[in-house]
Amino acid sequence: MSHFFSACLKRAAVGLVSLLALGGTSVRAADVPAGPPPPPVTVANPIAKRITNWDEYSGRFQAVQTVEVRPRVSGFIDKIHFKDGQIVKAGDVLFTIDPRPFELAVESAKAEVARAQAQVDLAATEVERARPLVRSGAVTERDFDQRAANLSVARAALQATQAALRTAELNLEWTSVTAAIDGRISDRKVDAGNLVNGGSGTTTLLATIVTMDPIHFVFEVSESDYLRYSRLAEEGKRESSRDTGNPVRIRLSDENEFKHSGRMNFVDNAFNVRSGTMRGRAVVENPSGLLQPGLFARMQLFAGDVDGLLIPDAAVVSDQARKIVFTVGEDGIVKPKQVTLGAMDSGLRVIVAGITADDRVVIDGIANPMVRPGAKVTPQDGRIDMVAK
Repeated sequence: MSHFFSACLKRAAVGLVSLLALGGTSVRAADVPAGPPPPPVTVANPIAKRITNWDEYSGRFQAVQTVEVRPRVSGFIDKIHFKDGQIVKAGDVLFTIDPRPFELAVESAKAEVARAQAQVDLAATEVERARPLVRSGAVTERDFDQRAANLSVARAALQATQAALRTAELNLEWTSVTAAIDGRISDRKVDAGNLVNGGSGTTTLLATIVTMDPIHFVFEVSESDYLRYSRLAEEGKRESSRDTGNPVRIRLSDENEFKHSGRMNFVDNAFNVRSGTMRGRAVVENPSGLLQPGLFARMQLFAGDVDGLLIPDAAVVSDQARKIVFTVGEDGIVKPKQVTLGAMDSGLRVIVAGITADDRVVIDGIANPMVRPGAKVTPQDGRIDMVAK
């Protein structure tokens, strides 16, 4: 009897332990919280558009013409006829070198011309007198030839003195140092009363003049960009800037838009072997004089019409040197795609390559740390709107 009771008690104890075990397991499963739902993101298809592509470069403005004002004759500066930094016209007198020594040289040269002319007249008279005497035999042929030779020498001497007179007059004219071009002049490098050196050799720099309108914009293009432009020209998709004035747009450092327009007018004939770049140049109208030589700016160069896709710029993620766009597949999984960026158009970023018009691009919700490559998300349809210009 005691044996039977003991067995029943043992079976009851086992059953109780089993119930307790099952009950404990049920409680723990109920206490475990379910995982968070997939984060919501807004997705939309890119906008397909035929886009005018612009490549952006940095550069500086340069004067179309730069002239160093230097004297052609030596002497003391007598007067200065301009204010530092003013606009001058071609032919304006800038400096006057003391003309008195040159005036004396002109008078002396005139006297030499008169003396030489008198020698010519005398020699011509002697030839005319001897001509009939040669026929009568009163004057030998030898004497007549000598008189004719003296006339030729006198005429040559006259030509030499006349040339010396013209030189003296030219030197006198050069005592007035004039502007060779229209433009803005620098400050004076010498003051009145200083001796300046002119002519050949080391001459004194008096000032510098630069033209203002139009003005050049100079920039550098990489080898890859140069080859791309060359391929486009070969395919007939874009004219070479060597053959046509492709348009450019320029933005100054304090401007948000590319307000200044111009055209290409030069591409260099060789690459810079140190930088591996090709120099290009555009010409820009500058009627207000705002654009100054040496001024830094950003420039956009027409790069042809391309088929592009537009997405919000905020949808582009930087991954070191790469640009990434998150897309969502039919399974709701985030897939990153590397893209090639173009310029901004209608307030949106142009994507040149990397995605298709059928891709569902994440345009909102990227800031959520749970939205990452390979993550499950809940896509919600959105819309991309272009900004009217």
